[in-house]
Amino acid sequence: QVQLVESGGGSVQAGGSLRLSCAVPEYAIESYAMGWYRQDPPKIGEGVAVIDSRGPTAYAGSVKGRFTISKDIIKKTLYFQMDNLQPEDTAIYYCMGDYRPDFVVGVSDIEHFGYRSQGTQVTVS
Repeated sequence: QVQLVESGGGSVQAGGSLRLSCAVPEYAIESYAMGWYRQDPPKIGEGVAVIDSRGPTAYAGSVKGRFTISKDIIKKTLYFQMDNLQPEDTAIYYCMGDYRPDFVVGVSDIEHFGYRSQGTQVTVS
């Protein structure tokens, strides 16, 4: 079982910034594909950013150019820097991960990842 512990989130005005963090076990931070998924019920959830174990990143069109996914292997932490937040970014955000060594993952793969954090609310007004 991979335990992902998320922190950050909160409320911000449009145009503001937030950073989410996700503590990842040592054996997973280097070898797992990691991503951020958001859901604003009753809307359908959306994979918004992914970082492959080998480093390549990918973003959903809705956040590209505004949000940045990164990881710090020494700190065993996944980050999600969200800039120029807009009301449509309001959602519960989840850190997700899975062992996917055979191919480079995309944002559409995130919803199928096997491990998920507890989620944190991001509200933009």
